Amino acid sequence: MLDKITSWWAGAPAPEKKPYSPSDPKQNPLNPKGLKPCCACPETKSARDNCFMQEGAEADEKCKDLVKQHVACMNALGFKI
Repeated sequence: MLDKITSWWAGAPAPEKKPYSPSDPKQNPLNPKGLKPCCACPETKSARDNCFMQEGAEADEKCKDLVKQHVACMNALGFKI
């Protein structure tokens, strides 16, 4: 009986909070299509990847601008990189 009284006084349990997901359009209005990170920004992603494949050891320096463009695109969709 004591359980019933304490639960009555406690009220309803607080709703569970979902962890933030940039892929969830309800939580992230910047990503209305609900794209996952692997599928977001395909143009900048493929350009970045191709640069790294072609440049080899010098890719860090030569592909810096493409990496910045891809990060900017991802940030614009609400992904924190």
